[in-house]
Amino acid sequence: MRNFKSLCMMSLVAVFVTQAGDRTSSGQAVVTGQDAKRFIGTWRIISENQTGLMIYDGSGNMAAQVMPLRARPKYAAAEPTPDEAKAAITGYIAYFGTYSVDERAHKITHHRKGSINPGQIGVDAVRGYDFASDDRVVLTPAENNARIIWERVR
Repeated sequence: MRNFKSLCMMSLVAVFVTQAGDRTSSGQAVVTGQDAKRFIGTWRIISENQTGLMIYDGSGNMAAQVMPLRARPKYAAAEPTPDEAKAAITGYIAYFGTYSVDERAHKITHHRKGSINPGQIGVDAVRGYDFASDDRVVLTPAENNARIIWERVR
């Protein structure tokens, strides 16, 4: 019985040590896996009619900002009119949170904790991915078949 209790205790310790190895001191998941590590860094969108950046860090945090390439007039005064404010954010995507990578399914999931669109907070954004090279990745949103091409910023 004593050996059984010792074996159980050692098993629990092994589980906690294994899990601790995949987290920072704050409990944040650490990025593991070959593909997940390839995402770490800053990426710029090179798809047509858009500009933007996406940043992934080794602790599992991410942020994205994308906007359409179109003329946007400056505000006439210090505060925008309702029409100016609407024109400024129409088509603008900005969110941050954490991310996880499913290398078997070739999916990356952005776990949104904050967003310019309040309806997206807490809603995951799932993207298929394909690395065209070490410095280029194609993301495909689950909700459509758009191919969004990102290039690593060097």
